[in-house]
Formats: sequence, structure tokens, C-alpha cells
Amino acid sequence: MAQPSQISPTPEAGRTSFHGEKRDKYERLIAKARELPPAPTAVAHPCDESSLRGALDAAAQGLIAPVLVGPSARIIAVAKQCGLDIAGFEIVDTPHSHASAAKAVELVHAGKVALVMKGSLHSDELLAEVTNKETGLRTGRRVSHVFIMDVPSYPEPLFITDAAVNIFPDLEAKRDIIQNAIDLHVGLGLGVPRVAILSAVETVTTKIPSTIEAAALCKMADRGQITGGLLDGPLALDNAISPEAASIKGIVSPVAGRAQILVVPDMEAGNMLAKNLTFLSGADAAGIVLGARVPIILTSRADNVRTRLASCAVAGLYAHALTQTRPIGG
Repeated sequence: MAQPSQISPTPEAGRTSFHGEKRDKYERLIAKARELPPAPTAVAHPCDESSLRGALDAAAQGLIAPVLVGPSARIIAVAKQCGLDIAGFEIVDTPHSHASAAKAVELVHAGKVALVMKGSLHSDELLAEVTNKETGLRTGRRVSHVFIMDVPSYPEPLFITDAAVNIFPDLEAKRDIIQNAIDLHVGLGLGVPRVAILSAVETVTTKIPSTIEAAALCKMADRGQITGGLLDGPLALDNAISPEAASIKGIVSPVAGRAQILVVPDMEAGNMLAKNLTFLSGADAAGIVLGARVPIILTSRADNVRTRLASCAVAGLYAHALTQTRPIGG
């Protein structure tokens, strides 16, 4: 019988990347997450092979303890058809995808799960239940998405936010987007992050509104409205991640050329940046949604095994961190 895909529990010596460089950023996060008890996770509507196999892969690595929420007959049929062993996993029967999303949220409220994982339903359907004003998982924060990217040519994990949830965020929304990403970086044990607020140029000009917002966000950090990170902006992409480019432009900053979090002007720019890195630079893009009561694992059918496991590892590590010290708005 076919089993969930396997990944080495420790970094593979000599594993090479798209550019011939070692790629082990996710392996370190996965190894760290495996030191914790697996997080109880409501998997909302795992009714195709990709989503069901992804949950079982993560369970096999000790990253999550899945609760399969969806039409039980469909889940069992998919498992049988794909040769997946779901014996021993709890199934919470629901009639359809909308009910699956609602039930996953309900399980959080009941204290039965610490994470929610997207199955084969649409992201908007799941997030609609998460953000429901009356029954959802809202906090004082704006919900936002973070890609945790393993870029072969970059020495450390690169966060990109928000490229999946907030389409054209205003200044207040960007404040939450940045704070969510900072809290995640710190919660994963990666230290105080260097945050670059991106635009097309590194100077403030009324002709490009995102440069004005970037400057305002940096001043908000100076006034304690954003905490826990080092901010600089506006910065163009080259002088945010390239020390040489920053030096040529004469930018003196602890962030420029060494950014760990890239804050994009809007979802269009972020989505294009993340996909550019994925398809032209061979990067992997794990991702989770933050700002709700629990982290939301938002995987894609196109994700490989390694990326799915990294998303689960990141969510589990952060959920554990939240139980220790919950950030503002949590």
C-alpha cells in the first residue's frame, strides 16, 4: 500500500539548490518543529489526493495531529483510491466544503485543535469563516499572509508579505501586516528581523504613494506603533537584498542589503515577486495566514512535499510560541 511521501528528518548533506547551493532552511525549521508534540490540526475538507496526502505526510513527520473535517464518505473514498492509510485519524463528518470550514473554526473555539489547515476547498471559503465577525477567529489584528521562502541564492529564510490576502492594504492594515510578520519571525526563534518596506525607488516622492506610506510606517515604528523589528523604507528590491546595490546607492542602514522581511506595496506586487522567485530562481514558498486566534496553514495544490511540511512546521512552531507569549491583538 502506498504511504505518505517521506522526507529525511535531518538536513541532507550536500543537498543542492536550483543554483547549485545548499538548501536547508526548511529542514532546520522542520527539525525544530519535530522536537515539539504534534499540534492538533483541523484539516478543512481534505477531499482530494493532494490535500489528504499533505496532511498525512506532516503527521508521519510528527508535525501535526490531523483531525480530518469533511464528508467522511469522500475522504474514505479518496484514501482508498490513492492507497492512503487513514486508520487511526479522527474524521469529523460534514456535508460540504462550507460546513467543513465552519466546523474547523468551531473546533478551535472548542479547544480541540491548535491549527487549521486548508484542504481542497477554496482559500476564500476558509478565510471567510476565519474572519466572520460573529463566529470566526478574529483578533485585534488584520489577518494577513506570509510566504516563508527558501531562495537558493539568499543566505536565510526570506519572508514576503502580503501576497495572498490583502489586495490593496491601507496604512493601518500595513501596520498589522508588518507586525504579524515580525511576530512570526521572532516566534520561530529567528531573532529580531530586518524589515524592508518595498517600493520602486528608495526616495520619498508624492508621485509614488507607496514611498510615502513606507516613510510613515518607519516613523510609526519610531513611535512604538510597530515593535520588535528594525524597519527601513522605502527601499527598492535591489537595495533591500543586495549589499552591493545598497552601497552603490549610498544607503547606510542596518536593513538595506540584508532584509529578512520584504513588505510589498500590494498583493499584485507581492504575488508577482513570490512567483518570480519560485519559477525563475527555484525558490520554495511555504505560507501561513496570521492575525487570527490560531495560525492557518494555507497550502496550494502546486506545493511540493518539502514546502507543505515547511508550512506545517512554521505553523506548529508559531502556535507553540503563541502559547508562551501571545502578541498584541492575539
